[in-house]
Amino acid sequence: MLVKLIPSVVLAGVLITAPFAMAEDKPKAMIAPGLYSFEVMHDGSMVEIKRNQNPENRITALYVTTFRGMPQAMHPFEPYDVETIAEREFVQYMIDAKNDKNIMIVDTRTIGWHQRLTIPGAVSYPYTMMDNPEDREWALDDFGVLKQSDGTYNFSDAKTLAMFCNGYWCGQTPAMIKALLEAGYPAEKIKYYRGGMQAWTSLGLSVVGEAAE
Repeated sequence: MLVKLIPSVVLAGVLITAPFAMAEDKPKAMIAPGLYSFEVMHDGSMVEIKRNQNPENRITALYVTTFRGMPQAMHPFEPYDVETIAEREFVQYMIDAKNDKNIMIVDTRTIGWHQRLTIPGAVSYPYTMMDNPEDREWALDDFGVLKQSDGTYNFSDAKTLAMFCNGYWCGQTPAMIKALLEAGYPAEKIKYYRGGMQAWTSLGLSVVGEAAE
């Protein structure tokens, strides 16, 4: 498995509030106070999530250009109250998902993007699945939604979905979230990581995929 290090995240024994901590007389980049690295399972292998500690590290070529689409709104799902989250909140969902099967980290991009580069621990559910009735039913079932005999959905066991796509400008996650909301998915169980892959890689956090270096 190809893995590229981008930001570091591990539970330290002491709470440290500075953006850099001293380790072996050298500054060490962190993701949150006291958090340097942690591990997640990805495709059957354990992957350590941490920041690249090389001061000369640069963002991957996949996200280096700035000529992109129009930025998504901070809260594009109003009047639905879907929470928009950043890296530290997203990381906490990743950590919680290790022991809580009711949390899923969802990559909503098309398969090619997912295979090229993704966040470890993320599962691929392309936003296009919502356009195909059979694929939509498959996704909803995996998300804990029960289709009842009368054709309606029971969302009482719906999972919390932390969802992402390519970045601030990418419309793939918003498209999938809007389709889920229209189907009746509880807004409070959807978390929109707006920064997506562009923000994740800009912080030097670990990634996996064909384009990982």
